[in-house]
Amino acid sequence: MTTIADTAAEAVAGIADGATVLIGGFGMAGMPVALIDALIDQGATDLTVVSNNAGNGDTGLAALLAAGRVRKVICSFPRQSDSYVFDDLYRSGRIDLEVVPQGNLAERMRAAGAGIGAFFCPTGVGTPLADGKETRTIDGRDYVLELPIRGDVALIGAHAGDRMGNLVYRKTARNFGPVMATAAATTIAQVTHVVEAGDLDPEAVVTPGIYVDRIVQVGQERA
Repeated sequence: MTTIADTAAEAVAGIADGATVLIGGFGMAGMPVALIDALIDQGATDLTVVSNNAGNGDTGLAALLAAGRVRKVICSFPRQSDSYVFDDLYRSGRIDLEVVPQGNLAERMRAAGAGIGAFFCPTGVGTPLADGKETRTIDGRDYVLELPIRGDVALIGAHAGDRMGNLVYRKTARNFGPVMATAAATTIAQVTHVVEAGDLDPEAVVTPGIYVDRIVQVGQERA
């Protein structure tokens, strides 16, 4: 059963030091800022964070990095105009980085949720991203073996959730939320609205409640 938390602090309680945390968001769109802020206050450290990028400005994921709670980032876009927090940490050797092409990032999490042990992908062949990985030629094309990315916890943002845990998203704020929800042992969603079971159009539900462990209602979302 999905738990409806009263506060973001209650929602993130129990996240352990050393956890792998999947954090939704494409830039700030769909980023679960309230949950990240609560995680900072909660104090978990030595985290591995999986996200599309490595933080924007000094809020959300960037604030978690600035607090010194993250040991490693796995992402597609570590550097952009406002990624100065990550830049400083990486250049000074205070954080590790694994760069994963965006499609591979999504598929590696999807594979984890689907119970797929690994898959071969052509992206990265002949580049440093393939170093140390098994390669195979299939039908005359070279592929690299990619392993699933599993999370201990997923922190995601959604537009609305019902009391059974079903989630709907708003526009681009959906991004990685659905695949992250399937790939984590515990999924925690911040939503703008909590509604009664049956109030959501079942045809609009993207993430079924079976994948969602905790929901908390917070303020407005970005799309």
